[in-house]
Amino acid sequence: METDLVKMSPKGQLVVPQGIREQEDFNPGDRFVPFAVKEGVLFKKVEIDAKKEFEKLSKDIQQRFKKKGVTEEDVNEAVRWSRRKSS
Repeated sequence: METDLVKMSPKGQLVVPQGIREQEDFNPGDRFVPFAVKEGVLFKKVEIDAKKEFEKLSKDIQQRFKKKGVTEEDVNEAVRWSRRKSS
């Protein structure tokens, strides 16, 4: 495959050449993690299941609250306090 020259936009965006997008099955909305490497940057495509990640985070928070003795009423009171402060 011929190497294409890619130019960064003023917003810091790079365009992945069409041939690579097709070969690697990259699609709009795909997510990538950047890694600094010795001679530049490596982008690794990652699959993110937002619902699964949210459920995992929610379960972790519930366990931490239970361990610390934080009740649902404590959380509700904190929300009410925050809303009063921001008004």
